[in-house]
Amino acid sequence: MTIPRTYAAIITAAGRGTRAGGDLPKQWRKLGRDSALARSIGAFAGFSRIIVTVAPQDMDRALAEIAGPVVLVAGGETRSASIRAALETLEGSDITHVLIHDGARPLVSDAVIRGVVDALRAGAQAAAPALPVSDALWRAEGGQVTATASREGLFRAQTPQGFALAPILAAHRAFREGAADDVELALRAGLAVSVTPGDEDNLKLTWPGDFARAERILGNAMDIRLGNGFDVHAFTAGDHVWLCGVRVPHDRALLGHSDADVGMHALTDAIYGALAQGDIGRHFPPSDPQWKGAESHIFLRHAADLARSMGYRLSNADVTLICERPKVGPHAAAMQARLAEITGTDPDRISVKATTSERLGFTGREEGIAAIATATLIGG
Repeated sequence: MTIPRTYAAIITAAGRGTRAGGDLPKQWRKLGRDSALARSIGAFAGFSRIIVTVAPQDMDRALAEIAGPVVLVAGGETRSASIRAALETLEGSDITHVLIHDGARPLVSDAVIRGVVDALRAGAQAAAPALPVSDALWRAEGGQVTATASREGLFRAQTPQGFALAPILAAHRAFREGAADDVELALRAGLAVSVTPGDEDNLKLTWPGDFARAERILGNAMDIRLGNGFDVHAFTAGDHVWLCGVRVPHDRALLGHSDADVGMHALTDAIYGALAQGDIGRHFPPSDPQWKGAESHIFLRHAADLARSMGYRLSNADVTLICERPKVGPHAAAMQARLAEITGTDPDRISVKATTSERLGFTGREEGIAAIATATLIGG
């Protein structure tokens, strides 16, 4: 979507959103890997100028969390005061049109934004998305229905609401008492407002249940990645083996450049594979002497941290150890807990189990241990 360079976006995020519940104002709460506000800002990435209004007490958070070429403006006591402050920063600039969007509508689509922009480019003084009311309407009092109301001609307003800059700035200056939204101010000022197509997914986060609904919508566009890992280590002289971070007594040890934790190595490679980031050898070359004898939790923790830095979380992992001995069952719960601790995942999302190769192959001859692991990463 190509946006004229003379079009700016204002994202309102100075409210407190107490009806949505939670410890943070709703615009700062997470939806997937990003805050609701970050998602709203991202939807307008094609605009040459983006202005975000934030409460003065949130300015430090905004400076720390909001990335990219964004102008921050301290909000006022009301929504209208905040928008007026943002509009004032555009006076005298080359900006001719502005789209004003609620920061609590993080799922706005390109199509909705494009509809507003196209209407303005076609000559509309103002344009805003809306959906026709399709449900029956009632009036009620004291928990009882008292009357019905016609839904004919009624629409549910959404944002972004777009305007030619000069008239909407004049309307905000003229009607400082504010209004429910900017379309109401535009109508008071005598501006004609075109209705453009809205979107059911463009919901405004208002109540606690709205976050669950938004998560479900995002779930339809989740980035799900699967990775597989396989590793083998031969036995050598010793009195224990390390398996999935647990020291298991045995009459032999596993031979390797590090501590030879075959299960943890397989899981680490599964995560790297899901990220398309190669394998352990790419990140910790065996030719580097500093990794000789290293504890394998270093590798696994690095892979888990890399996944988080790339916007993914470990949904679940499954590790299968292939050996005749030692017996894994008595230690499986401890292994599960250790892998969960290292990856920062709930233990019930980690599976550790074992099987034999029915006395076939090198594992059947007890020459070593193999491991297969699968990891599921979810982004979005």
